[in-house]
Amino acid sequence: MVRAMHSNAEVGYTVQAVAERLGIATPTLRSWNRRYGIGPNGHRPGQHRHYTEADIDRLVHMLQLIRAGATPQSAARASAAEIPVEPLPAPDDFDSVLDAAFRLDGETVRSIVVARLVRDGVRTTWTDLCRPLFAAVLDRRTDTDQCIDVEHLLSNATAAALQQVRRARTDNRPPVLLACTSNETHTLALEALRAALAELGLATIMIGGAVPPGALSAAIHRIDPPRAVVLWAQRTETAKTAAFRAALRAEVVAVAGGPGWEITELPIAVRFAESLDAALDILC
Repeated sequence: MVRAMHSNAEVGYTVQAVAERLGIATPTLRSWNRRYGIGPNGHRPGQHRHYTEADIDRLVHMLQLIRAGATPQSAARASAAEIPVEPLPAPDDFDSVLDAAFRLDGETVRSIVVARLVRDGVRTTWTDLCRPLFAAVLDRRTDTDQCIDVEHLLSNATAAALQQVRRARTDNRPPVLLACTSNETHTLALEALRAALAELGLATIMIGGAVPPGALSAAIHRIDPPRAVVLWAQRTETAKTAAFRAALRAEVVAVAGGPGWEITELPIAVRFAESLDAALDILC
């Protein structure tokens, strides 16, 4: 049985002691440290490795995830990001999530999305599960039932799952500022971008929906300055290039995200990200 050690957080434990306590082989523990970075955070070259209580807690979490069905790689990533242990879904989880959404069962939606995040990571989960789910809801719309309640529940539950993804490691660079343009309230894609950046260990600050240009300018100066600014526009009518003025004046990387920008003529210095992968390519 896996048991975490609970005593002085500064006490150090050898590789062999931790392996025996967790019931795993010493070479396995060393391999996880080498491959996935799950090991002593305070290790210094030339010194023996000693695990702290926090290091052991991460290993306990990783083992729980593996025993729930995750691969060692995804379990290590999720453990470092402090994603809670969730049972992995059945192979037909797409249908399970869609059925749960139409039953307005947000907790089932959230738990399955969390499980996929643990197993596959943010990029794959967003591309292969989340986006197709919203497309499926749109396909079920009729003149008498626009499925707005289902879409909102699916959005809220997905956002709740994405918000559980925490930074996998410390990044010393300035944060990326994430915001929607003025009058734009669709924030889910920004939540996915925040989670994907967190999974990579990159810092972000989420301002959220409907951010007026003046508020964005103030936020940029408070951070002094951010590493980049991403402005999301879901609709053409909210894709106003004036929103980029503050970012361009501050000479930070400016990224236009969302379908609203597709037919908009952007300032030369602004880069367009047509997808999550494109945004990550620009920001990483």
